[in-house]
Amino acid sequence: MSYIRRRKAPANPVRNEEEKEKEKKVKARTIKGEKIRKWSCMDGCCWFIGMICSIWWFLLFLYNAMPASFPQYVTEAITGPLPDPPGVKLSKEGLTAEHPVVFVPGIVTGGLELWEGRQCADGLFRKRLWGGTFGELYKRPLCWVEHMSLDNETGLDRPGIRVRPVSGLVAADYFAPGYFVWAVLIANLARIGYEEKNMYMAAYDWRISFQNTEVRDRSLSRIKSNIELMVATNGGKKVVVIPHSMGVLYFLHFMKWVEAPAPMGGGGGSDWCAKHIKAVMNIGGPFLGVPKSVAGLFSIEARDIAVARTFAPGFLEKDVFGLQTLQHLMRMTRTWDSTMSMIPKGGDTIWGSLDWSPDVSYNCSVKKRKNNDTHNAFQNDKESLGLMKNISYGRLISFGKDIAELHSSKLERLDFRGALKGRNLANTSNCDVWTEYHDMGVEGIKAVTDYKAYTADSVLDLLHFVAPKMMKRGDAHFSYGIADDLDDEKYKHYKYWSNPLETTLPNAPDMEIYSMYGVGIPTERAYVYKLTPQSECYIPFQIDTSANGGNEYSCLRDGVYSSDGDETVPVLSAGFMCAKGWRGRTRFNPSGIRTFIREYDHAPPANLLEGRGTQSGAHVDILGNFALLEDIIRVAAGASGEDLGGDRVHSEIFKWSEKIILDL
Repeated sequence: MSYIRRRKAPANPVRNEEEKEKEKKVKARTIKGEKIRKWSCMDGCCWFIGMICSIWWFLLFLYNAMPASFPQYVTEAITGPLPDPPGVKLSKEGLTAEHPVVFVPGIVTGGLELWEGRQCADGLFRKRLWGGTFGELYKRPLCWVEHMSLDNETGLDRPGIRVRPVSGLVAADYFAPGYFVWAVLIANLARIGYEEKNMYMAAYDWRISFQNTEVRDRSLSRIKSNIELMVATNGGKKVVVIPHSMGVLYFLHFMKWVEAPAPMGGGGGSDWCAKHIKAVMNIGGPFLGVPKSVAGLFSIEARDIAVARTFAPGFLEKDVFGLQTLQHLMRMTRTWDSTMSMIPKGGDTIWGSLDWSPDVSYNCSVKKRKNNDTHNAFQNDKESLGLMKNISYGRLISFGKDIAELHSSKLERLDFRGALKGRNLANTSNCDVWTEYHDMGVEGIKAVTDYKAYTADSVLDLLHFVAPKMMKRGDAHFSYGIADDLDDEKYKHYKYWSNPLETTLPNAPDMEIYSMYGVGIPTERAYVYKLTPQSECYIPFQIDTSANGGNEYSCLRDGVYSSDGDETVPVLSAGFMCAKGWRGRTRFNPSGIRTFIREYDHAPPANLLEGRGTQSGAHVDILGNFALLEDIIRVAAGASGEDLGGDRVHSEIFKWSEKIILDL
């Protein structure tokens, strides 16, 4: 056998150079494409947020660069002399600091900082991840989401991550630069002599369940110790506690915890609250939950987000940036167990059925009266009642406007409970983030829409169906019913302590409880939904912003039915317990603690230089309302509810409460 050796053809230097150059160009295009893809996925959203924040900081810079007296000078030139802030006014009257004050912040308003993180969070030790400038949100959004999320099984820290509450008054004085939360109240209390020795911010991690704040951080024990110290070092004067928003539920839980025996409770004994608390002045308290929480957990929406999605389709979804923003937010917030504390409580008895609700008489006409009395502008009349006769706010979720208005006898519904689920959705392999909707399948999603209308009772079953892992954790920490027998041993468990309908107030007959909240602002009460067109990584349900009432009196706008409230908490939730459930000696208030309702009629600022206004009834802005601040300062200085004049009511809360049939 002979072998023929083939000589290698000599290299063509010109051709080699051309091929190398071609390969370089292809590689460059590939790298550039990857960079563009990564930018759109990782940084598109943060670029937009950064731009908005930059504009905000620039406007703040211009405002702060002005002489301090300039805004006041211009405002007074337009509107006349401004009234003294409450602290100045009451100081002139001779009021001084009397009772120590405890602030209990609500959900999202307290700062959170990083104590341990993963590689992407290098350099952020003890830097704020929540509150402040939110710089890390738009610098590294996915890293921020990763660190703000909790474990989906335990509701506690994920491995290698520790995010903890900021301590001190700075924890919640400002939410962001220029956006006050507690700062105005703190400043006014300082005018009559308060300082840090007799003021305490009861900061806690508002993401985790109330009992877990004690398990992980000993937050409840810290509140107990600080209150005991303040009473002991202030001549035995009892504290005035001022919870806001979800902090109202948190402190309700605390009052049961502190008296319950260890290890479940704080071991303070049945008279601890009587010995240490003068008054609890609840601001914007969602005692019976908020419908807004249902929309948030169901589709990560509220009215504002739904409208934004309508004006800019795909803006918060994959179509624009490649960052599935809503999906990431849903995944993150569904790990925050505290959100489940605000699911509506009391079921259909409180919130209404398919054909009835106690607060349906609300009139959403936006016409303003000459005296700027926004509450009177929302009062009902015969014409508006006639237009709303087929509406029931008891249907918290309706799939279609026609379903929202149809009498229950004509509703044809298929029960979704027990429907089969399966991974037969569109391809989800390219999804940035998994949500439980990806496991439901077409049949599971169809079953949800076929039920057509959900009341407060069936909403709980709905959430168990669409978010079983989340609700499994929620069932271990919160309750939503009405107790038949409060002497039943089961009600000693901590899961009932934040539900005022399944627990009792402390044995403290000399204590006072206030419910203080804004009225005159249309507040989300029920929703019209639609099915979202099927696509990759989608959230299948969306508020139908095309659903509108069609007349000036209608409370249906952009797919949302509104009732009276402070823009977040309906009057029904904020006021019912002090109007009826706890009024006098009831089974929920066995010692007869005195209760007072103080409503603040919303009036928007007269001009931009007034900032967020001094007569606002909005959920957070009310913390700058002069009338509310004056009430708080007077009680802190020793006044009682009777000294304030008792109840001050603008809404129909007493009328609506009487419509609710509840064994007291």
